[in-house]
Amino acid sequence: MADDGSKESSTWPMPKFRFNVDFGTELTNIAFQEVSGMDKEVQVIEYRDSNSAQFSTIKMPGIVKHGNVTMKRGVFVGDNTFWDWMSTITMNTVARRTVIIRLLNENNKVTMQWTLNNAWPTKISSTDLKSDGNEVAVDSIEIAYETLVIANTNNA
Repeated sequence: MADDGSKESSTWPMPKFRFNVDFGTELTNIAFQEVSGMDKEVQVIEYRDSNSAQFSTIKMPGIVKHGNVTMKRGVFVGDNTFWDWMSTITMNTVARRTVIIRLLNENNKVTMQWTLNNAWPTKISSTDLKSDGNEVAVDSIEIAYETLVIANTNNA
């Protein structure tokens, strides 16, 4: 049967170009060009019980690891927000925040949300400069975090 495009008969993957980022405090709904690195990995522990009849190991889940999230956005006049956050880092202390990344549908309703808990900046890269270029100036920030919570909603 052919798909007529009606809501009842079609289910499509979400487009990934409509999203916003909330850094809490004064940093809400920041527009970014790109967000990447929202991943979670579980290390594998290989174990062999001493009285096992098999001469092989079993595999068990171990420690959870999270990668760093990288975000890119345009440079704006007078906006030093990320540089100010980075300057709060001193030896073994940093202002940690909850960062929320929201994927939006065509009605600006949240369809999926990634919450990065205890996040802090590890690296900021300023834009490259080219005298013969015509691109927008883009900064990137790399953020470390401790836990990732993913919420998937049904806001049609």
